[in-house]
Amino acid sequence: MINHIKKNFTLKLLYKIAFFLTLFGIFILIFDFGFNQPANLQIKINALYFLILSTGIVTTILRYITQRKEIETKVWLFDFLSIFITLVVIYIHFFSQEAHQHLTFLYNDNWIKITIILTFIREFSEQNINYKRTLLNPAQLFIISFLAIIFLGALLLMLPNATYTGISFINALFTSTSAVCVTGLIVVDTSNYFTQFGQTIILVLIQAGGIGILTFASYFSYFFKGVSSYENQLVLSDMTNSDKIGEVFTTLKRIIVITFTIEIIGAILIFLSLNSALFTGFLNQVFFAIFHSISAFCNAGFSTLQNGLYETGFKFNYILQLILIILLILGGLGFPILVNIMKYSKYYLTRKILGIKSWKKQYKPWMLSLNSRITLITTFSLLAIGTVLFYITEYNNALVEHHGFGKFVTALFGSATPRTAGFNTVDMTTLTLPTILITMFLMWVGASPASTGGGIKTSTFAIATLNFISLAKGKSRIEIYRREIADSSVRRAFAIISLSLIIIGFGIISILIFDPEKGLLNVAFECFSAYSTVGLSLGITASLSDTSKLILIIIMFIGRVSMLSILIAVFKKVKHKNYRYPTEEITIN
Repeated sequence: MINHIKKNFTLKLLYKIAFFLTLFGIFILIFDFGFNQPANLQIKINALYFLILSTGIVTTILRYITQRKEIETKVWLFDFLSIFITLVVIYIHFFSQEAHQHLTFLYNDNWIKITIILTFIREFSEQNINYKRTLLNPAQLFIISFLAIIFLGALLLMLPNATYTGISFINALFTSTSAVCVTGLIVVDTSNYFTQFGQTIILVLIQAGGIGILTFASYFSYFFKGVSSYENQLVLSDMTNSDKIGEVFTTLKRIIVITFTIEIIGAILIFLSLNSALFTGFLNQVFFAIFHSISAFCNAGFSTLQNGLYETGFKFNYILQLILIILLILGGLGFPILVNIMKYSKYYLTRKILGIKSWKKQYKPWMLSLNSRITLITTFSLLAIGTVLFYITEYNNALVEHHGFGKFVTALFGSATPRTAGFNTVDMTTLTLPTILITMFLMWVGASPASTGGGIKTSTFAIATLNFISLAKGKSRIEIYRREIADSSVRRAFAIISLSLIIIGFGIISILIFDPEKGLLNVAFECFSAYSTVGLSLGITASLSDTSKLILIIIMFIGRVSMLSILIAVFKKVKHKNYRYPTEEITIN
């Protein structure tokens, strides 16, 4: 019995050492690739890499030897592949002197990065992560996670090897906030200012901000352990809007699988649509495709091109633009809507078109939910109206260099991109005043709930529209598709609208105080873009004062996490009381 206790204690101690060693390895990795190392120090760092990777392999194998419970197929498959890759990388980088001559693809420092990260993920997933609702409520946890990523991202972007000429803290913080909040506003040119290492950091920040770092951490922990505490599930169900606590990890899995599947398919299609003559090599073309696929799906709007998609060789690539439109619309619809559409499409294809009936009796209501219907109708109505208006107002202006089908695609892109995407295929500074105002409105509405986009959301706008139609008809409630919209949803919608206008108004007034020469229209456009996490600009972002940049940072952050979430995080929740005061009408009109 004593020997068994000692054995367990030794194993736990070894696993803890392995975790902290891999955590240290992440910092060493950042230090190694962020700074130029002298030859003698690089030898010591390589020795640390070897120690960390070897320890990771040993601890993973020990878990299989000592663990009594049955391990799922997906877990041992992950472990087998990661150990195999790690062993190959160790052999090529540490034991083979001729690898760089025969295996140039594998003899790359990026493989060291991948194996260290895989080892860290495996060790991190074994740690017990418990969220305490008494310490932090879901809204506070959500906000703190974003703040942590933003400040970490700013420090990473200040590494010497992340930029060609260095970057100030305020510009690094602005870029990190813009990436994590999937906005796309830039104060320095992403293509010429940041190295590929710096652009990779931005890409990781976009992905982490688009999905949420807690989604990754929680799912990987559950992936390897197969269990989670009830408290964790309660917190995650609040953050993922899951209907049932038991389905929270299924929701997380769907989010991750849908995201990576769409991004991979998008990257392949983008790669195939590109002219290889515009790139210096195959890997640069691959990086461009991956970067823009992730940036589009996450509605970030970052581009590795100096003038965005208005760059020569890209502004007439209508196939590329159509692919990006599809990616940003899918990212802007929201994960619950995508899942509902996928289920409905599967049912409609198998039962209605192919006539295949399952042998099991299923009583699930295979239909589009009310939320999906409202979101889809609002999304595509705004897309169609925006396209027509853009086409009319810019026909003899921004669209003059395009012809036929090209005019339509560019107008469609001009309508889709303000919905928090932020890419541009036209020169924004040449747009007419009506187009600018239409764009500001589309930016303000933004994407859909539980998506990677910002704005007040399509459902909020739809509820507000349905509300004034109901009032005009003399109805006391909002009814649509034989359903009644809950009063709590109506109150929430109008709270979001009011708070958005307050924050945007505060931003416009504040920036005009510090940069009055920028003009009301330019500043207003910038603030609408920042709050709605769009990234479009009329060209004043880089020339703003540091104070104005800080104001935009705050607006971008509020726009991403929502002012309502901040208020929920700050105010103490009032307990429900079983009484009501007398109702009295207030004079409104």
